[in-house]
Amino acid sequence: MDYKKTNAPLNTVTRDMVKLSEDTGNVYETVAIIAKRSNQIAEQMKRDLEKKLQEFASLNDTLEEVSENREQIEISRYYEKLPKPTLIAAQEYEEGKIHFRNPARDKNLDN
Repeated sequence: MDYKKTNAPLNTVTRDMVKLSEDTGNVYETVAIIAKRSNQIAEQMKRDLEKKLQEFASLNDTLEEVSENREQIEISRYYEKLPKPTLIAAQEYEEGKIHFRNPARDKNLDN
């Protein structure tokens, strides 16, 4: 899912963890799933931001540096205004957009 097109809230939202963990039956497993997805989103956001900021990397100090700085600041502000990765991951989980499996549980079902 594209984190730029998410409808996740910008502020912290209180969630009913018991209701949220109905799929897994375990609150801790649910939190672990959301945390892993959050880390994936954060890593993707970091890579995208670094890629965009590298376009401004220059070894020479010039008068244009001030205008480039403004562009860098605007890009950074855009990323700061996006919902936090944990909020995006929690929203994806609630909407059923995260696919997960538990190998230990799958092994027990096979036996």
